[in-house]
Amino acid sequence: MTKAKNVEEYIARQQMAIAGNPDCGVSHYNLAVALLGQKKYDEAEKELFAAIHCCPNMAEAYVQLGGLCLLRDDLDGCMAYNQQAVKSRAGFFEGHGNIGFVHLQKGEIDDAIRSLQKAIRWNPNFLQAYATLANAYLMKGLIDECVETNLKALELEPAFAIAHNNLAIVYLEKKKYDLAIKHADKAVELGYEVDPELLKEIETFRKEFG
Repeated sequence: MTKAKNVEEYIARQQMAIAGNPDCGVSHYNLAVALLGQKKYDEAEKELFAAIHCCPNMAEAYVQLGGLCLLRDDLDGCMAYNQQAVKSRAGFFEGHGNIGFVHLQKGEIDDAIRSLQKAIRWNPNFLQAYATLANAYLMKGLIDECVETNLKALELEPAFAIAHNNLAIVYLEKKKYDLAIKHADKAVELGYEVDPELLKEIETFRKEFG
């Protein structure tokens, strides 16, 4: 099969595939993802439901439905769909990561940490889970664990700006001002919008440690 030239052509192909085989969950899912890319959320949701109807254990579809709930600020809906995703496939790391994110949003820090650790066990390269886990550790006051987790993220992706920003915060907390300056500068260099108050605080130490 030749490659689709653009999204519209890709969507048309998926619609043709569905017309030929309405029970193909993968085609419904592929169409949904393309529609999500166009921000046609209602149409995408319909296709995701169709995908699940055809393939009740399609974990990816549940995660996408959870993402739509998040767009509506429906944390409980997001949680429920992601729980269904990991029920469908125990090792579906994205589902565990999203569950951890929702727990964190709800202030359930211990539950967030457990879910995020599980996500990383299933996928040790899951960069976003490290970032969220680091935030959870910071919120719990586990500064050393926060540093370790952010450093692990940077091992995976040295240009991960969020981790540099987080390290600037925690090193400032630990009074390691030279390291705070280094990571704040790197975050800025990578285009991250560092909190102006943090930058102001960093500047007070730059003459001595910069």
